[in-house]
Amino acid sequence: MKEEINQTLPEAYTDIDKETKASGFTMASELPACALLRVLAASKPSGKFLELGTGTGLATSWILDGMDESSTLISIDNDNRSLSVAKRYLAVDKRATFIQTDGEAWITKNKNEKFDYIFADTWHGKYLLLDETLSMLNRGGLYIIDDMLPQLNWPDGHEKKVEKLIADLEARKDLLLTKQNWSSGIIIAVKNNM
Repeated sequence: MKEEINQTLPEAYTDIDKETKASGFTMASELPACALLRVLAASKPSGKFLELGTGTGLATSWILDGMDESSTLISIDNDNRSLSVAKRYLAVDKRATFIQTDGEAWITKNKNEKFDYIFADTWHGKYLLLDETLSMLNRGGLYIIDDMLPQLNWPDGHEKKVEKLIADLEARKDLLLTKQNWSSGIIIAVKNNM
């Protein structure tokens, strides 16, 4: 079996990918991770979805492609330049709401919201405000993160933050999780009934 994706790409993906590459944005999720996001999204009919770190919308396009028509997605990013790419191609989808804001401010303000699926692809919700973010998950909700394997764009010392995050997630009694040692390194956790 090979990692290649032999399925139809989301409609806007190719255009977003071209613009992402032209802009020099290097923090986009890898294609295998995006395909997984779509499959996992399809497992949450009528779900409430949260994406922390829209970037240019590459992963967002896959999440939306997996969601059913009665699901909703809130996607936030603090960088208007990147977010504007996502909005240009994906804001026509009425299931999606794009918000430019600081992750900490948004999580703090919306800490009582509940979601069935959280893709945390930025510092807030992953390395910062982890407990607050996980408290936003419904029972049976999915928490997904990528970039857990060494990346060329990691700053010095980042591997220690990754190790701590993984240890913190593994120590939690309210999550069941699996670590996937492929693509950029993925962790999928499910909120259990603890």
